[in-house]
Amino acid sequence: MAQVILKPEREKSLKRRHPWVFEGAIASSSGKLHSGATVDIISSSGEFLAKGAYSPNSQIRVRVWSFDQSEAIDNNFFKAKIANALKVRQTWLTKSDTDAFRVVAAESDGLPGITIDKYANVIVMQLLSAGAEKHKSKIVDALVSLFPNHVIHERSDVEVRKKEGLEPVINTHIGTLPEQVSIHENGLKIEVDLIAGHKTGFYLDQRKNRMIAGEYCAPHDDGSGKHVLNCFSYTGTFALYALKHGAAHVTNVDVSDSALETSKRNIAHNFDSRIAQNVTHLKQDVFELLRDYKAQDTKFDLIVMDPPKFVENKRHLERAARGYKDINRLACELLKPNGVLLTFSCSGLVSQDLFNKIVADAALDANCALAYIQRLEQDSDHLVSSAFPEGCYLKGLVCVKR
Repeated sequence: MAQVILKPEREKSLKRRHPWVFEGAIASSSGKLHSGATVDIISSSGEFLAKGAYSPNSQIRVRVWSFDQSEAIDNNFFKAKIANALKVRQTWLTKSDTDAFRVVAAESDGLPGITIDKYANVIVMQLLSAGAEKHKSKIVDALVSLFPNHVIHERSDVEVRKKEGLEPVINTHIGTLPEQVSIHENGLKIEVDLIAGHKTGFYLDQRKNRMIAGEYCAPHDDGSGKHVLNCFSYTGTFALYALKHGAAHVTNVDVSDSALETSKRNIAHNFDSRIAQNVTHLKQDVFELLRDYKAQDTKFDLIVMDPPKFVENKRHLERAARGYKDINRLACELLKPNGVLLTFSCSGLVSQDLFNKIVADAALDANCALAYIQRLEQDSDHLVSSAFPEGCYLKGLVCVKR
């Protein structure tokens, strides 16, 4: 077995079962260290710590598969890990009204670099690490066994694979990928783009937050409906919940023609023409539109601010914080008195404390007072291991303008 030997005092995180070994923690190595190779991780005193997948191109040089020296990284390993991930979610699944969910959440399920989502009868996997790529056939075999009669599709087409020395891959391994896939979620029918859609095709992590947003869209006490601005709307799912709960009008804003067209179809799937006419779709940059609305003194009862990830590394953190502050300041200015802002960050490098501060500073610059009435995070199928807090990437706030 190939080995990597750590520098003195660099085993502490592994003893806390954190699954990453960075390049700077390694003193020496031995054996065949090709991309994805399984290696033993050894402390400076010679103690076995874990076994993991070696990545010669990444700063995360080893990602841990197992802390058990006797465990083989074979077909049975991957089948057992995925089966256990399903078992962990079983209670959640019995209470959930959906046929789409996250099956495997990478490091949080003990399978670093592996994301697996289920959309009706299609399983979509995304393999982002050298070790995941090395064992691809084993992962596919496990999925075939655990999900018979399902299409097995791969969407490993994201930039982060380059850090592992891997090329992008899109491939259907089992079955024929249908041209269109629709899922159901809490009584709604939603189209999912498994070919070119964001992430593996959809934002499953926002499921419970969409429900929460909808509840805040219920009519005013006098019966009048609320006007909602849905920024970075993608395929318009926050709007579906808003309409379901009685919103008078929703404006969806995104820069993608295809996402807005899907949003229009999603609305048509779920509502008659009388309700559908209460939705406006705008292809426009959100930053510019918010400034236009401010100049026009346009106001909203509820604003959803769900931007894409603004920061990929620590060098860009300050710039990202400015971007989050800018859009939240403008949102504060566009809210009616007692209006509600649901604002999110999916940037893992932006901590909850930092995000709270950004929103507070945005309110201060907008010369308004916000009260945080709810803190939000990813839905429960996107579980977070206690040893891997980085898995808690999505944070959100429900704020009311005082």
